[in-house]
Amino acid sequence: MTTDPLDRIAAALERMAPAPLSAPHFDAADAFVWHVSPDRLEPVATVNRVDMQLLVGIDRSRDTLLANTQQFARGLPANNALLWGARGMGKSSLVKAVHAAVRAEGLPIKIVELQREDLPSVGRLLNLLRGSDARFLLFCDDLSFGHDDQHYKSLKAVLDGGIEGRPENVVFYATSNRRHLMPRDMIENERSSAINPSEAVEEKVSLSDRFGLWLGFHPCDQDEYLSMIRGYCDAYGVEINDDALRAEAIEWQATRGSRSGRVAWQYFTDLAGRRGVKV
Repeated sequence: MTTDPLDRIAAALERMAPAPLSAPHFDAADAFVWHVSPDRLEPVATVNRVDMQLLVGIDRSRDTLLANTQQFARGLPANNALLWGARGMGKSSLVKAVHAAVRAEGLPIKIVELQREDLPSVGRLLNLLRGSDARFLLFCDDLSFGHDDQHYKSLKAVLDGGIEGRPENVVFYATSNRRHLMPRDMIENERSSAINPSEAVEEKVSLSDRFGLWLGFHPCDQDEYLSMIRGYCDAYGVEINDDALRAEAIEWQATRGSRSGRVAWQYFTDLAGRRGVKV
């Protein structure tokens, strides 16, 4: 029996286009990761994070982001936030720590991580979150845009929401090493080659202006670097005297050619391993 070609085409299209994703059971977890192909929200049983008290040298950013998140969790107005600045200084760690701190206060808020490359799917994700009674912190780590990158247009759906508006139960936090989310040479090249330089980069540069909160993270000094390590040692029960810690930590920093919270944690991990302490 011959099958109608149109029927075969219709069947093939149905196989290629999966059924619309139904809303997951958000009570299953406090954290989720968004995946595409097919669309799905995967619950995360244990979030990789550190206690907020161990984040040294970022007190002002910590207090500002915590207050904003508390407002949002209570159903009050809150801003989208861009955490920008030096690598390894605790931007993503702060977002995850703030989420944990607000949850510990008994405020119902969930975190959903979105990868930068999946930004074109953000409209579908927002539609899922919009239909829930829960409140969501939508988090994108290491957000930046390169030459000829059009993903930034999808981000506007999160920040401005288009005609529907951003869902009332969603706030967006992003981290980036760049204040304007794109390379400086890209901005300068467009300015120098455009007929109207001010308009050439307005659409892209203004994207960062759509974040209500800008929180800057800057390289730490040596005292802050050592304080970070001492805090880790005290929290995890690793015993080492101040002179030995200082000598080892400074040597570790010199071999890395940089000083940051990430370098401090890497040294502490090595120290804990040598002392036989699990973290």
